[in-house]
Amino acid sequence: MIETDSQEPLIQMRINDTDVSVLGTAHVSKKSAETVSELLNNGEYTDVAIELCDSRFQNLQKPNSLAEMDLFQVIRDGKAPMVMASLALSSFQQRIAEQFGIEPGAEMRAALDASGKNDQKVHLIDREIGTTLKRVYRSVPWWKRALLFTGLITSVMSKEEVEEEEIEKLKQGDLLESTFGEFKDEAPEIYAPLIDERDQFMANKIYHIVATDKPGALLAVVGAGHLPGMEKYLHALRDEQPAESQLNERIASLNHLAKKTSILKFIPWVIVAVVLFGFFLGFSKSTALGWSLVASWVLINGGLSALGALIAGGHPFTVIGAFLAAPLTSLNPTIGAGMVTGGIELYFRKPQVKDFDNLKHDISSASGWWKNRVSRVLLVFFFSTMGSAAGTWIAGAKIFTELSG
Repeated sequence: MIETDSQEPLIQMRINDTDVSVLGTAHVSKKSAETVSELLNNGEYTDVAIELCDSRFQNLQKPNSLAEMDLFQVIRDGKAPMVMASLALSSFQQRIAEQFGIEPGAEMRAALDASGKNDQKVHLIDREIGTTLKRVYRSVPWWKRALLFTGLITSVMSKEEVEEEEIEKLKQGDLLESTFGEFKDEAPEIYAPLIDERDQFMANKIYHIVATDKPGALLAVVGAGHLPGMEKYLHALRDEQPAESQLNERIASLNHLAKKTSILKFIPWVIVAVVLFGFFLGFSKSTALGWSLVASWVLINGGLSALGALIAGGHPFTVIGAFLAAPLTSLNPTIGAGMVTGGIELYFRKPQVKDFDNLKHDISSASGWWKNRVSRVLLVFFFSTMGSAAGTWIAGAKIFTELSG
């Protein structure tokens, strides 16, 4: 690994007949953006590969695309958790970017601007963000998923400022390798799909570009944290020289989303059956006991879901809707409490154009998530869903405690 004049880490190697350079950047560094422009303007590169997927590329090209988002469609299609996770992951970068007056992904925009001016071919080499988030979620055992969301929420709540020197240190290989090494040891189920698989994916994409397009010289612009892994995989590919069909198979494998185990699909229905059976047993013993069990179910399930909607700052009718809907939706796995509460919140507090325009800025602070009507709808969905889920288990346990008492 060598460095440019701006101290950006740079890997250089020869693959087949192409000179390949992989530049490591910090996504919120002015120096990184300046270095990208400098390298692409020097006339040495014919092609540029950037750490973007198609959806993030479209967002970069159309910064107002969020205003076109149909929130109710997002909730109905079950995409609210993914959208919320994407916003939470970007909030830290946004906070740092605003602190230093630079847009997140400025080096990617610099690459696009310079390549357009110099007539250099652009290649998108990263895996779709939705695929990555789904693979992360599915790789985490169900009992750890709450901790995953808690970590995201904690990162959003953090008010800690970062010194500019610390941002520049993000591009030093030794610090990055140490940081990601700890991540690899402490949370391997997250590290694999979030970092290592993308290292493989981008290395295979670069090799595929070299093998098929045969560019004269290629500059790849990626986050510096990916450099150690990508360097390893690129060297292995150069030595192996896989056929195009092998590359396509590997890329398809890294994009694959395994179908949910059929047995798991029945778990919600099993829970419903168990709860209803508990009601049946209660009424078979006495009417009073039966209604007592129903009351426990409604109060605990509805109460915790309503509490979640209240914590999210939901409209009063949203809170009432959560209380009324959760006990029923918990007995119907085809619809969730969050879908109902999200719809009610949208009806009474429809996001305005300014909410979409200010979303990127607002998510950089915890208070902004509650102030912005777009992100608040997602919070209502999330907290009322979590409240209903907790209520299902707590109320279920109470029902069978009363039955055995």
